Amino acid sequence: MISIRLFMLLIRASFRSRMQYKFNFVFSTLMSSFIQISEFMMVALVMMKFGQIHGWTLYEVSYLYGVMMISKAIYRTLASDVHHLEKYLVSGDLDAILIRPVPVLLALMTQNSRILIAEIGQGLILLIISMKALIGSGQIGWIAIPLTGFIILTGAVILFAIGLATAAAGFWLTRIESLQNMTEDASQTAARYPLSIYPKWLQGALLVLVPVGFVNYIPALYVLRNEGGVGMLLGTLIVAVVVLWLAMRFWKLGLSRYQSTGS
Repeated sequence: MISIRLFMLLIRASFRSRMQYKFNFVFSTLMSSFIQISEFMMVALVMMKFGQIHGWTLYEVSYLYGVMMISKAIYRTLASDVHHLEKYLVSGDLDAILIRPVPVLLALMTQNSRILIAEIGQGLILLIISMKALIGSGQIGWIAIPLTGFIILTGAVILFAIGLATAAAGFWLTRIESLQNMTEDASQTAARYPLSIYPKWLQGALLVLVPVGFVNYIPALYVLRNEGGVGMLLGTLIVAVVVLWLAMRFWKLGLSRYQSTGS
């Protein structure tokens, strides 16, 4: 409980610091909105032309897209600079965090925090539109709403674990931007769409090596199509717990091997 209160205190302090530059906040939010809308509209236009992708409708893909957007936004809001550990390693700024009277990971998570309003807002819009249509057609019931909340939370945990494990690799590699492009950016972009459209080897990679498929696709098979039974949700929860535990262990191992740059 003490750690949670400390985390919330540091998060609020970081938010207040960010909001001192209101123009930058508004401008970055608008630009992010434009980029997200443009990316999705490209896919939507193609699907409106051809109807479906491997049997997945536009509303179903919108659901996958919305869940991924919100889960990622929660992860980046609550653990912003975990994704940017490389700059701390290269500059030696991690040393200043190490001497603080708070856990290193907690201090890093609350650095430069910002609420990703554009991503959360657009993700919610996509979910509302898609779920309203799917409920109206009878494909899903109202129970899908709380289940979607559960999926978003487990998805945020999985994305955080992937990001933390990738960041921890920096204690050995130092430069991890290229690795992050694969484990976070590219994999998350791929998982916005049904994994069934990809070859088997890539599906396996997105479910085992970098388990982003459990952020939205696997639980969505049950929620949207009633495939696999409730075990899909239980499996998603187990994966979230396991990958978080493994990532924390890997982080602690990496931190124990950390050597300052001396700068």
